[in-house]
Amino acid sequence: MPDSYTIKDQYGTYFLTFQIVAWVDIFTRKRYRDIVVDAFNYCIEHKQLQIHAWVIMSNHVHCILSSRNGTLSDTIRDFKRHTAKTILESIQDEPESRRVWMLFQFKHAAQQHVRNKEYQLWTHENHAIAIDPYLKNIGESKLHYIHNNPVEAGIVENAADYLYSSAVDYAGKKGLVKLAMW
Repeated sequence: MPDSYTIKDQYGTYFLTFQIVAWVDIFTRKRYRDIVVDAFNYCIEHKQLQIHAWVIMSNHVHCILSSRNGTLSDTIRDFKRHTAKTILESIQDEPESRRVWMLFQFKHAAQQHVRNKEYQLWTHENHAIAIDPYLKNIGESKLHYIHNNPVEAGIVENAADYLYSSAVDYAGKKGLVKLAMW
């Protein structure tokens, strides 16, 4: 992983992308999106994570995060571990028409890395890009990018209409995740 994409300041603010292996469109199902939302809210409540912006797309999550207790990397690791475990359990235990194909993709990805066990849901990299609080235009650019993802994908016409995004909050309504707004 390039050094430029690592989290160097555990208290810093970062634009991150969490990608599903093989770009599997897992988040087309509400139950998997809700697992991510629940995990975000848990990390806010119990791990002092601050979420400034977020969006869940079909196969990836973009977010702007920081940590009030200086454990950003650990919190991200725990978040990804928990969501992977919970989503994989849901795929195996609940009706899922794509179960065999999805598990094959996740098993194949796991076999490519020594540190994996049976399945790998998330890619290992997070593409962390530091956001300097003194360069407000960079943060605003990333915020705009996050909120316009569903518009660019043709899911909604207006960013604030997409439920699985912080654009709702920035439009003055209450969204699914408690934000630390800018």
